[in-house]
Amino acid sequence: MVDFGCKERVPSDAPLTAGGTMNIINRMAAFGFGLAVVMASFTALAQDMPTAPAEGASPRIDAIRKAGVLRVGVLANVPWLIENTTGSGPQWSGPAWLLASEYAKLLGVEVEPVAVSNETRIPVLASNQVDMTITALAQTEERLKVVDFVIYSQTSVCMFGRADNPAFAAITSVDELNDPKFVIAYITGGGEEPWIKERFVNAQLRGITGASSTAPIEEIMARRADAVAINRVTWPSLNKKVKGLKVLPAENDCQDSTEKAAPVGLAIDKGQDVYLEWLRAVSKAMEPTLLADERRIVDSL
Repeated sequence: MVDFGCKERVPSDAPLTAGGTMNIINRMAAFGFGLAVVMASFTALAQDMPTAPAEGASPRIDAIRKAGVLRVGVLANVPWLIENTTGSGPQWSGPAWLLASEYAKLLGVEVEPVAVSNETRIPVLASNQVDMTITALAQTEERLKVVDFVIYSQTSVCMFGRADNPAFAAITSVDELNDPKFVIAYITGGGEEPWIKERFVNAQLRGITGASSTAPIEEIMARRADAVAINRVTWPSLNKKVKGLKVLPAENDCQDSTEKAAPVGLAIDKGQDVYLEWLRAVSKAMEPTLLADERRIVDSL
């Protein structure tokens, strides 16, 4: 039982350790076990979920129970929230949907998806159009001024190069790339440019324009660069398609990278402390399942 003794205001218009358990489930997902098996395994291993706050403790939760639905802002964002556009089967899946579904189950209500856009996914919280936005959002200082986060994942990057490049093959850490003997390519104006310039101040940097993908792999294949950055979610798919590559950090296929890391989660409107603490407690209890489902999706890309 979680103590939710703090107060919250009425709505205006009324970061990973799970030890052996996480490792077991991650391995199951990585070796092709389906979502049903992962969920069944979590059910067998997990303890009781945190009890939802009692009536009167949280105006937001009281309103959700009264309405009979948990309104969630949805916008596909792989691998955390996946939209099925085939017309058959469940429309939504992924860790964010699993988490929202568990919240609804514990509150005895249904999940009601509400379509949002990149422009509206945060404003809909303050205007009380949704109870939470579950399209995955990176936590930033600017966003923390207007919303609170329930963090269950993170975004980060990997550095990859050719496995037959003797210099790259000889190193075992990203730190070793910060050396004048290495050429690191990046897309000019891309999201990684500022980070690369700060992270690899001693390396030779090569800015590329007009790259055909989010990572300038052509520079690696043509041996004009020793390494480039790629989003850790995208790396396993690229590694399947292009043979002969090596990635750093190498552990867990770079899925645990902390390079250029940013926390990722769902968001709620500010000033709802009881609601927030309960949401975070449930997310923590579901951590092994959420991580396993994320890895399942990453491996399927």
